Amino acid sequence: MSESLLSPNKKLSKKAVKVWRLTESLSNVISIIVLSILFYLDYYFSWVYWIGWILIGLVVIGIVGGIWGYIKPGLLYKHWRYDISEEFLQLKSGAIKEEHQLVPMTKIQSVSTKQGPLLRKYGLYAVTVQTMGSTHTIPALEKAVATELRNTIAKYAKVEEMEE
Repeated sequence: MSESLLSPNKKLSKKAVKVWRLTESLSNVISIIVLSILFYLDYYFSWVYWIGWILIGLVVIGIVGGIWGYIKPGLLYKHWRYDISEEFLQLKSGAIKEEHQLVPMTKIQSVSTKQGPLLRKYGLYAVTVQTMGSTHTIPALEKAVATELRNTIAKYAKVEEMEE
């Protein structure tokens, strides 16, 4: 290694928190609908009494999950960092259990940008890097940043663009 590795310092887009909270909210709404249907079915068919208690337990778990779903995106954003050099792609994430990954440029086989419907709404992209044994994703980057990062990784890793 010809250079000393510093901790990564590039952040994700601030819009990432909105996207992650929206994703959590949609998931919670679907859970509420399913639980509501189950409560109705419990009432309508007079299921065994303990099923009602299980449903109440699931509601409590859902409330705790909803609160965590609001807090988690802020923590993810605060602790997600990445950086790139000619030798390595560095990824650092985790508030409670910190994970620092070094991906050698010589091991990268492909790099791509992806955009789902929620990312598209906010103009964000995820950059995905594939090696022989794993896939690494940098979520929620602005389009210009994601495109530049993808092209830089491809140049450093000597990944050639394929004609489709």
